[in-house]
Amino acid sequence: MNSTSDDYDIETIRRDFPILSRQVHGHPLVYLDSSNTSQKPRVVIDAISDHYAQHNANVARAMHELGAEATAAYEGARAKVAHFVAAAEPAEIVFTKNSSEALNLAAHTLGASLRPGDEVVVSVLEHHSNLVPWQLACQRTGATLRWFDITPQGRLDLEAAEREGLINEHTKVVSLAWVSNVLGTVNPLRRIAEQAHAYGAVVVADGSQGVPHLPTDVGTLGVDMLAFTGHKMCGPTGIGVLWGRRALLDELPPFLGGGEMIGEVRMEGSTWAEIPHKFEAGTPPIAQAVGLGVAVDYLETIGMGAIARHDHQITAHMLEALGELDFVHVMGPDKPVDRGSAVSFTVDGVHPHDLMQLLDSRGVAVRGGHHCAEPLHRRLSISSSARASGYLYSTDSEVDALCEALTWAHAFFTGRVAARA
Repeated sequence: MNSTSDDYDIETIRRDFPILSRQVHGHPLVYLDSSNTSQKPRVVIDAISDHYAQHNANVARAMHELGAEATAAYEGARAKVAHFVAAAEPAEIVFTKNSSEALNLAAHTLGASLRPGDEVVVSVLEHHSNLVPWQLACQRTGATLRWFDITPQGRLDLEAAEREGLINEHTKVVSLAWVSNVLGTVNPLRRIAEQAHAYGAVVVADGSQGVPHLPTDVGTLGVDMLAFTGHKMCGPTGIGVLWGRRALLDELPPFLGGGEMIGEVRMEGSTWAEIPHKFEAGTPPIAQAVGLGVAVDYLETIGMGAIARHDHQITAHMLEALGELDFVHVMGPDKPVDRGSAVSFTVDGVHPHDLMQLLDSRGVAVRGGHHCAEPLHRRLSISSSARASGYLYSTDSEVDALCEALTWAHAFFTGRVAARA
């Protein structure tokens, strides 16, 4: 198995993840579906278990030792996440249940000020979580939804957008993926944000595929809001994040009503708590936040720069290896330049769903479908694709195992081999 550099000990990292030692259908697990969800290191699993076993209580309202411990752990996780993305203060971190809820929060609150004649700009490569909420916001308000198209290389067509005046004086919100979950394209957020800000627009980024893989500084990105999710960055499911600039969050209305998001409640009306609690109604995902905080500790111990370099090396090897298979057609940029680790492709004569199942019979886990990006697949004139995606624990040998399994699957579906796995 490979090591990205002398100080990146892939074998030690892999031992941190219990699931990577298991077998599937009699084969060693080759997990190449991290863009869907990442695996969890033992320290995260243990932290969640310890929280429930020793510190379980509600936060902010239980006036006893367990409540104090749970609150300290929950708010401590917020501080860790704030540091991880270089936020100005922990109050800029709003916990949600996932990226989808974070983006819905953005769309509902920013959408409250939209009017007919206003425009919201997205792109054709968005995950449904960064498309459908804005569609709904525009339907509620009469605003118009517009979008970036892509070039044949799978990158945003910035020249066409500028030529057509896509971002203009009517633009109120621009919401874009930092990294495409299908094509792997890394979008030039800062350049687009500067253009949008010149017209007074708010810029939202879906960082679901960026934050887990790249060093993140919200100031450098140049956006006003950033959504991401714990389960793609070695944390548990059920916890997401919306970072927002304090001045913006202060002026936005609440998203959900209930306990803890209030200042004072009377029958005639209510006032709201300060941020971030204004956006965190009810009992929050406490243990999940604790797990995310430990996941952040784990990633920072390895170093996000080292993780990014390892991801780049694995993606480069995957692009090169898949490029040598003449029956495989990679979607998006075919070079590892401004490219994330999600590599989607089609295989001649094999439907992605069938391919996914056949690869699974060899222990190789990938995803098949439209990856919650149906408009993008329609734009590319295909209904679905397969997707392989590595992460900090992935190896060159796993990529090679994928290619061997693809060769076998293609031969099977074209009648060149027997069905024996």
